[in-house]
Amino acid sequence: MYELDDDPGRIDADAVWAYLSTDAYWGRWRTRAQFDAQLRGAWRVVGVYESATGAQVGFARAVSDGVALAYLADVFVLEHARGRGLGKALVRRMIDDGPGARFRWLLHTNDAHGLYKGFGFTGPDDTYLERPGMPTTS
Repeated sequence: MYELDDDPGRIDADAVWAYLSTDAYWGRWRTRAQFDAQLRGAWRVVGVYESATGAQVGFARAVSDGVALAYLADVFVLEHARGRGLGKALVRRMIDDGPGARFRWLLHTNDAHGLYKGFGFTGPDDTYLERPGMPTTS
């Protein structure tokens, strides 16, 4: 059994960092200090936990203006917990069952397009422009 919780105090930052810094194609560029700053600045977080042990097996983070717009980031479920609908439950808890249910949601992803399409995510329309991040210099 698993449970979802949006209590930021329950997030196991070490467990989330362990996944993002090694397994997540989108997260390996960050330092731990940068991740910690993102976690502190998150508008909302949702964790997935094993009921028996309390171990964190999934995570999602959002940034938002708190009124109309939110960005979904760092969504994952650990491999051993996949195949149980936890990814869908995690995204649903974040975007449909929370305070941002009526917001415009944004995200970037190289995979899981089918998952996100099921929640109404589509490609951008002609009104959308984006300035990609600028490379950093050492």
